[in-house]
Amino acid sequence: MRLYVLARNPTDSVTEGFLPAARRLGLDVTLLTDQPDAHRRGPAQATLKSSETSQTPETPEIPENLEILECDVRDFRAVISRISAHHPPAAVFTNSDHLQTQAALAAEYFGLPGKDWRVALRTKDKAQMRRHLAAAGADAVWSAELSADQDPAELTALDVPFPCVVKPREGVASEDVVLAEGPADLIRRCAEIQARRPGAALVVEEYLAGELCTLETLGDGRVRHVLGGFRTEVSPPPYFIEERMTFVPAHPEQVTAQVLAQLDVLGVGFGACHTEFVVARGRARLIEVNYRAIGDQCDLLLAQLLDVPLFEHILRTHLGEPLPSDLGARTDGRARLDYPCARSSGTLTAAPRASEVTVGGVRLTYRPLREVGERHELHGTNRDFLGVVRATGTEQAAVDRAVADFLAEQHWEITP
Repeated sequence: MRLYVLARNPTDSVTEGFLPAARRLGLDVTLLTDQPDAHRRGPAQATLKSSETSQTPETPEIPENLEILECDVRDFRAVISRISAHHPPAAVFTNSDHLQTQAALAAEYFGLPGKDWRVALRTKDKAQMRRHLAAAGADAVWSAELSADQDPAELTALDVPFPCVVKPREGVASEDVVLAEGPADLIRRCAEIQARRPGAALVVEEYLAGELCTLETLGDGRVRHVLGGFRTEVSPPPYFIEERMTFVPAHPEQVTAQVLAQLDVLGVGFGACHTEFVVARGRARLIEVNYRAIGDQCDLLLAQLLDVPLFEHILRTHLGEPLPSDLGARTDGRARLDYPCARSSGTLTAAPRASEVTVGGVRLTYRPLREVGERHELHGTNRDFLGVVRATGTEQAAVDRAVADFLAEQHWEITP
């Protein structure tokens, strides 16, 4: 059976999660991408062998069951044409935020299991998501759209609640998401984003205060499993950089029920979904719905923590296989991820190497996300990550202590 995977740039989720899972399932894989050279070079980060001591990283090879073909994956017509001229598909899959609608349309064209393309579009388009929830009476968040060619000054004619949040209508990963404190600040922020993203529409919406959380779900259209979630700590305003993620085995039942009810309104229920929301005074309000598995190595941690073949389960749903009624997930796991961030532009001149250790019953993995010698500007987004520390254990205090001790021993140096 052949699995078609749609991708843009290489990600840990695909390289370390889905491609190995496809190999274990015995699938032949064709990766369609508009960046074939990047995928042929392999992942930028090294894969470590499991060990209680640090190991020398080894660059993973391209799997034997993988072929890489160039394709304009942003165009569903090009995707369908490329597949039609190649081997018959058993499944069409993507874990990219940007390609969910295209993958859904291609799967539907070939009569394969997949997400409803309308739902994929509805969740990706943040303005459409707000409209749909409001029309259904699920939640009403003040929001307005600013088209690519529209003057931000026109927003002054609206009754904008301040502070407010500005973000690309179809953005991802905190890219160009910023808090605006007043009218002048709003106009300036919008103009800056338009200059960086010509052709991109923006959304301006009320700032939703509260504890920032996530809910991770997996469904096959018949059953839906809640895998837990995370509490997210972000950088100080005006940006929203995710600096720490702490695993939550189960949110309060009432909170989970509210989030699931809103996902039902949107039509979400097939495959993996990563939902971000805030909780204030017991009320859960959606920030955004990412109709794919959580990224930034949280999915790799989740599979390890729950001790389930998470990536295989996700792929099986796209092959038309039903999920088991009980995943058999462990419930005693505790975890945390920290993302050391650059605080200034410049060249990374000193940084710790990749490592994997077990200390006091806590398994800790560090992966660098930037190579020494690389120069980067400061973005105010997740692109400022220097590395990721992920730790798992059975006691949260021990996990927190292991991460804190590890970070205290490390040194990152950026030279202007």
